[in-house]
Amino acid sequence: MKVAIAGAGTMGAGIAQVAASAGHEVLLFDINEKVLKSSGHGLKSTLEKLVSKGKFTQSFAENIIKRITFTSDFNLIAGSSLVIEAVIEDVAIKRDLFKGIEALVADDTIIATNTSSLSIAEITSVLKKPGRALGIHFFNPAPVLPLVEIIPSLLTENATTDKVAKLIKDWGKTPVIAQDLPGFIVNRIARPYYGEALRIYEEGIADFSEIDQIMKSHGFKMGPFELMDLIGNDVNYTVSETVYREYYHDSRYKPSLLQKRMKQAGLLGRKSGRGFYDYYRSNETTTNTVSNDNSDQIFLRIISMLINEAAEAVRLNIASIDDIETAMTKGVNYPKGLLKWADELGLDNVFYELTRLQNYYGEERYRPSPLIREYSLTNRKFLD
Repeated sequence: MKVAIAGAGTMGAGIAQVAASAGHEVLLFDINEKVLKSSGHGLKSTLEKLVSKGKFTQSFAENIIKRITFTSDFNLIAGSSLVIEAVIEDVAIKRDLFKGIEALVADDTIIATNTSSLSIAEITSVLKKPGRALGIHFFNPAPVLPLVEIIPSLLTENATTDKVAKLIKDWGKTPVIAQDLPGFIVNRIARPYYGEALRIYEEGIADFSEIDQIMKSHGFKMGPFELMDLIGNDVNYTVSETVYREYYHDSRYKPSLLQKRMKQAGLLGRKSGRGFYDYYRSNETTTNTVSNDNSDQIFLRIISMLINEAAEAVRLNIASIDDIETAMTKGVNYPKGLLKWADELGLDNVFYELTRLQNYYGEERYRPSPLIREYSLTNRKFLD
């Protein structure tokens, strides 16, 4: 089976590595020769490190490289059984690319987008046969993180979804099925981890490093500000802005003006050398030592907002409870599923915190999910 990846950036190259590791012939396309060259060097360097650490044998690493063709010739996509686009998050560009791909490939070729938050229906509706198209959203770095969100649109045939889910499993990944709604599972539910942390910092309740320390002391591998710096404040802000716009400006998803200014100032995080932290001075960010007197309240505020989003995802049938729990633990490495966390904290405590925040701020942003309200009143649990 031949797999083509359109877009040789970090994500595209990572997906190419995953497919080649599974034994497929892979075509990695990009119009930019410099990007292709950089991608090739980066992949070789990554594989050399894995060999030196004993993760891969030399022959296995060499076979991965042999299976990947780096090319700027778009016509070579012809003959592929699966094409995954991994280009810039721009609907118009993706739609044009999809039309070009369809003109080259066979009628039964599956065409997929790796978008993290854009509408699958809008991207794929330009196809003459949109039933063979869907979203296949890997997480960065694709070779490392096990989760893959599979997002059928209203036009996707069930057979396409089933075939892709099986293929992703065969690649050693963990697929979850999500509805074609803004942010899908992870990027929707995770918004408060960033948004609420930014609000707490903007209000002067705690410094960003203190907030990071607090969340890490509760088992999160990275604090929200460390994670925003790693993702890139440009990317993270754009996803927040997209979800906010697509949900008709629901205040739950309102982006931060501070993060917008950081994006405008070029303070993008690790890739620019400076974001919330200064990486020119030190690679160190935070420890797990917590000193803020409001630490318990800060944690409860952020975790309650996260749980609220997870509950809404259940209520709106965005995904099953099992897939939501899997997505948040395997996609963004949360220490436990948010619905399990809700049961442990007690839904009455979560409901009280959300109600307190809503009364204090007078904002719909903090309105409790009807499921939180119902479960708190009836002593129900999500995982019973």
